Amino acid sequence: MCGIVGAAARRDIVPMMIEGLRRLEYRGYDSCGVATVGEGKLSRVRSVARVADLAAQVSKQKLAAETGIAHTRWATHGAPVTKNAHQMVSRDEIAVVHNGIIENFRELRDKLGQKGTKFGSETDTEVVAHLVSDELSQGKAPAAAVDSALKQLRGAFALAFLFSGEDDLLIGARRGSPLAIGYGKGEMYLGSD
Repeated sequence: MCGIVGAAARRDIVPMMIEGLRRLEYRGYDSCGVATVGEGKLSRVRSVARVADLAAQVSKQKLAAETGIAHTRWATHGAPVTKNAHQMVSRDEIAVVHNGIIENFRELRDKLGQKGTKFGSETDTEVVAHLVSDELSQGKAPAAAVDSALKQLRGAFALAFLFSGEDDLLIGARRGSPLAIGYGKGEMYLGSD
């Protein structure tokens, strides 16, 4: 199973997310990543090495933001290679991380493929990203798009979403898998272990 850390705050949360991933290392994982949204744009860094390698990449890129999601992955769909490492992005407008399994992802992938969606990974998580993007393309706001997409999913999951142009928005959802929400003064957190 995977691990998720996310935060929306009034300070740089990237160091906290890296520390959260370090604390999840005991579970074992084959890849890890961080995605942020700032100044309206999504950024992400992924690694198939250790969290220490990811931290070095983040430092080199000087990644900093007030809203983000981070992830450790234990592959269930797709080999442990960079293209399958989370965060999954669709149309550079949404980033998603996932703990659990989407049981009907092949059916949803086929449906989206018939609409012309191109996939860059072998994961069930990318299907979720494209499904929400499809809902956004119909004019729905992010929360409504996530809600519509969730109604189409079968399985047990915890999910966290970021959206380009929405620097203060972090959406979490769960069904069956754990998802803890934390409230702080001017800060919100989520995690799934």
